[in-house]
Amino acid sequence: MESIVAPPHQHHRSVPETYAGRTLFITGATGFMGKVLVEKLLRDCGDLKCIYVLIRTKKGVDAVQRRDDYLKHMIFDRVRQTNRDQLDKIKLIRGDILGEGLNISDTDRTELIELVDVVFHCAANVRFDQELKHAVNFNTKGAMRVLKMAEQMKRLKAFVHVSTAYCQCNEEVVEERGYSAPHNPLGISKLTELVSSDVLQMVTPNLLSNLPNTYAYSKALTEDLVCSYGDRLPIAIARPTIVVASWKEPTPGWIEGTNGPTGLMIGAGRGVIRSMHCNPDYETDLMPVDVTMNAIIVLGAERINNTIDRDVMFCNVSGANMNPVTWGEALETGRKKLYENPLCFALWYPDGSIKSNYYYHMLCVILFHYLPAYIIDFLMVVLRRKPFMVKVQKKITQGLEILQYYTTKVWVFKNDNMLAMYSRLSEQDREKFYFDMSHVHWPTYFLNYILGVRQFVLKEPPETLPKARRLLRKLYILDKVTQIMFYMLLLWLVWSYWSLVLGSIQFVFDTGIEYARNVMFPKRNGAAGRV
Repeated sequence: MESIVAPPHQHHRSVPETYAGRTLFITGATGFMGKVLVEKLLRDCGDLKCIYVLIRTKKGVDAVQRRDDYLKHMIFDRVRQTNRDQLDKIKLIRGDILGEGLNISDTDRTELIELVDVVFHCAANVRFDQELKHAVNFNTKGAMRVLKMAEQMKRLKAFVHVSTAYCQCNEEVVEERGYSAPHNPLGISKLTELVSSDVLQMVTPNLLSNLPNTYAYSKALTEDLVCSYGDRLPIAIARPTIVVASWKEPTPGWIEGTNGPTGLMIGAGRGVIRSMHCNPDYETDLMPVDVTMNAIIVLGAERINNTIDRDVMFCNVSGANMNPVTWGEALETGRKKLYENPLCFALWYPDGSIKSNYYYHMLCVILFHYLPAYIIDFLMVVLRRKPFMVKVQKKITQGLEILQYYTTKVWVFKNDNMLAMYSRLSEQDREKFYFDMSHVHWPTYFLNYILGVRQFVLKEPPETLPKARRLLRKLYILDKVTQIMFYMLLLWLVWSYWSLVLGSIQFVFDTGIEYARNVMFPKRNGAAGRV
């Protein structure tokens, strides 16, 4: 385990001092990572001037209402308790990342151009299975729209783009530098405008080349596009690895959404995921969301303070070599903690496991995913109820196929710039903006992660644990009874048809011997026939 220890830079402004008096513009502020970013800035950079957040009307809910709901979110509880006035620094910019010019009014546009010092571009569509047209429109063209606005900002000191470490999946070693995209970002953007979705779906596999999905592809295009503005804007690019539940702040285990490991945890806890293809010896490179956003905030401060070097700054936000945990260790620890803190609803006893052999895994998928699903749906039809389980299992299989790409490959993410940033922080900044992963105690972290999934994603408060544990005991008994009955049935079949089985084996054995004799000694057999 490697810890980040180095003397702080003596002539470096603190992070709060760097952001003091600054006006920020943040896209993706309503998302999982964006919420943590805004909350942390308000709480620990108390002298910043204003945070403009881009919010669109969504599912019939107006942007103003969404802003009001946003300010009531529990993630801001600590800010409300310590300094309620800080929330007044959040200003709504009504707009949409998908619209030309971000669909921002002329008044708001003028205000942003005149006042903004720092841009954090966090907005992204993180679905791995989205169509190429949608992925490019949101991730690549969305970034282009933000960049064009940033070009006009008169006071801009930093443009921080949140990318992903996995947009360079073709590289075994991902360094902290720029990489050329598989194709020209502007050309692909134009292609998605001119070509229909059906035609794009046909050519998507060829465009992706070795990249696993449209998300990674569109983020690779986006990163290359952002880099092309390096001679015009002060740019910093952060590449987080797998961002998961918080370690400490705003509360241990806080999580939103069901992407990645969180969805796997829920599926396993409900007994519908029984097998997963995974190399247990590969490192996970999980990054808690608070650690990730602390590093990104510090990266923004570094970009502001670095007024001499105008090259694009890169930072792989990765815990590589600091406190490694393998997929096998993570999943086994998670399983134990899940047994101690089960979910309130489960279809079966959560007793799945990882398989390093793909064919063994597929056999288990057929036996323990699809066979039970078809049996359940058959019973639903008999009871005149709507079948659902096969459909659920198909979605789970699709999700696992996407996730398993990352659990069966290994990458090395260089994080020298991240370590160097930490070494330049003062002791006080290291306390507030911690991102030294060497101090994470993984068993405690996974416990809080599971409790966070229960409480914040599934809305199962701690008071429901006794009921969930009683359900788990019942499911355990049912699972064992089912196993005993299955093996008894198997033994009965063998006993009942033993003579038939032996006769079949004897027939195959005799036929094989006769065939071998005829092939190996044809002349001898023929001569014997003439005597």
